[in-house]
Amino acid sequence: MAIVEPVIRPPAESDSFLLQVTLGCSANSCSFCGAYKNKTFRIKDQKEILADIHGYARRHSDARRVFLMDGDALVLSNSKLIPILEKLEQVFPRLSRVSSYANGCNITQKSDQELTELYDHKLSLIYLGLESGSQDILERCGKSSGVEEMIEAVQRAAKAHIKASVIVLLGLGGRKYSAEHVAGTIEALNRMQPRYLSFLSLMVIPGTPLAEEVRNGDFKELNSLELLKESYEIIKGFDLTKTIFRSDHASNYLALEGAFPKDKMALLNILESAIGGEIRLKPESLRGL
Repeated sequence: MAIVEPVIRPPAESDSFLLQVTLGCSANSCSFCGAYKNKTFRIKDQKEILADIHGYARRHSDARRVFLMDGDALVLSNSKLIPILEKLEQVFPRLSRVSSYANGCNITQKSDQELTELYDHKLSLIYLGLESGSQDILERCGKSSGVEEMIEAVQRAAKAHIKASVIVLLGLGGRKYSAEHVAGTIEALNRMQPRYLSFLSLMVIPGTPLAEEVRNGDFKELNSLELLKESYEIIKGFDLTKTIFRSDHASNYLALEGAFPKDKMALLNILESAIGGEIRLKPESLRGL
């Protein structure tokens, strides 16, 4: 079972069987992302995928969780996905969850019946990069899925009992569009009502189009305090009713976690203390992707 590097997986999938279904990302157009720039997108051959499953099962037959890679395995039609999920159920009797990254269109292009079919075969969690709730910002950074499409994706997935873990990228609007980033993100997340939510902080990756914008002076990055203030303003605007929140990614200056709505004020108080200098932030040298 040869995994084609580099691979990206959410922190929560550290103990999962990483099953590479596609190589790269079918969109691969985001100006801030360098994860798949050196990978040509392709869907792996079905026989190769099934061989990978059997190879892993020979050593880890007790696996309980599987994460489908790379960037958007759910671009596959159900006619190709369901046999993969059925094989996972067959060889891993203790299987409890299959998860995957997903672009908005991966979900919206499937019918309600197809989404339910995926859930019935244990695909019960998707990771979706909203990044920003501002459509203008998404268009500027080349995001292939629009805000409305991603809102619909999370809502329709929830109807099929598939939970969504939504990712927000603090600082994506830069200094010029920070207020727009905050306002749009609040609105989008309040409409989505995701089960899980995480904040990451923008880190400019060398060789990406965004790095060129920074070099040309067209994009001004937020500093640590400005990123904290964005986080504060977004959280202040939340009207989330049942969301588990994490902001403990390596890119963040301050680790946060809690659940909405009960921990909203506690999170705001921590952020106020950090902005006021009462809490030490992560040194720049320790931040990472």
